Amino acid sequence: MRRILILHGPNLQALGTREPEIYGRVTLDEVNTRLSTLGQELGCEVETLQSAHEGVLIDALYQARGRCHGVIFNPGGLTHTSVALRDAIAGAGLPTVEVHVSNPHARESFRHVSLTAGVSLGLVAGFGVESYALALRGLLQKVDARG
Repeated sequence: MRRILILHGPNLQALGTREPEIYGRVTLDEVNTRLSTLGQELGCEVETLQSAHEGVLIDALYQARGRCHGVIFNPGGLTHTSVALRDAIAGAGLPTVEVHVSNPHARESFRHVSLTAGVSLGLVAGFGVESYALALRGLLQKVDARG
């Protein structure tokens, strides 16, 4: 069975309560439950991890090699600052889709540059928590096409 790792970066543990006018009112637990249900419908197992610690996220990317078929990753604010995460995505060698709940390009200018997008298979942003579901569907299509 296909297995997809969902990584949530810093501050995503506060989904549903942190700036709901930007990020909505759906909690991270609800996002994970929805993704697990969707994964079952699509014939894949979904594994989730949230951490505010860059090193934990880097370790998770490398530990997913040989175990997971792909990664959906919302690096949060680390998107704009972390060369180390960018290098880990490239180094892990798994197809990765970057996800953002809001549209970073419609926000402050410092959010317009993603260091991680260039080594990601794709990017889904601006559709609220539905961005995760769109990313899962797209990633599975690419995984299946690769064989």
